[in-house]
Amino acid sequence: MYIIVGIGNPGKKYESTRHNIGFIAIDYMAALYDIKVNKIKHKALIGEGKIEGERIMLVKPQTFVNLSGESIREIADYYKVPAENVIVIYDDVSLEAGSVRIRKKGSDGGHNGIKSIIYQLNSDAFPRIKLGVGSKPPGYDLKDWVLAKFTDEDIKIMSKSVETAAKAVPEIIKNGAESAMNKYNSGGGRA
Repeated sequence: MYIIVGIGNPGKKYESTRHNIGFIAIDYMAALYDIKVNKIKHKALIGEGKIEGERIMLVKPQTFVNLSGESIREIADYYKVPAENVIVIYDDVSLEAGSVRIRKKGSDGGHNGIKSIIYQLNSDAFPRIKLGVGSKPPGYDLKDWVLAKFTDEDIKIMSKSVETAAKAVPEIIKNGAESAMNKYNSGGGRA
């Protein structure tokens, strides 16, 4: 079984914000695979289905970004899913808007949601799909930048990276993170 997590904040106030690109990617995949992500369980909205013949769970933690790991740990423990089978999709301000960076494992890179997941799973060995949302412009507070709504232009750019993330997930499931990295990594910014 695989747990596919999109990081974001619950509530209308946070819809269409940079920090919620993980939720947006989960919603896109839910539509693509006809999976309803509407059950509340383990502090998350979840939906179950299959991708590449594997049982999967699409997850939108409802704990807010900084505590994402609490929900994910509960799910991983309950279903006995190893960290290697938890795929996390989230925003990255160190990457150009629209770029995609897949990693097999690694540090939190300053992202509090990832920091929480690493702490709760006691492992950094989970694949992640980072979706670039661009670096904050001068004069912006980082919090204000990631909680700002996408512009119409941003949405055009980001929709392509969300589609790429939706292609990368089955590739990770079928052939591993390395294969997905070779096929789908794009854009600038730091690793």
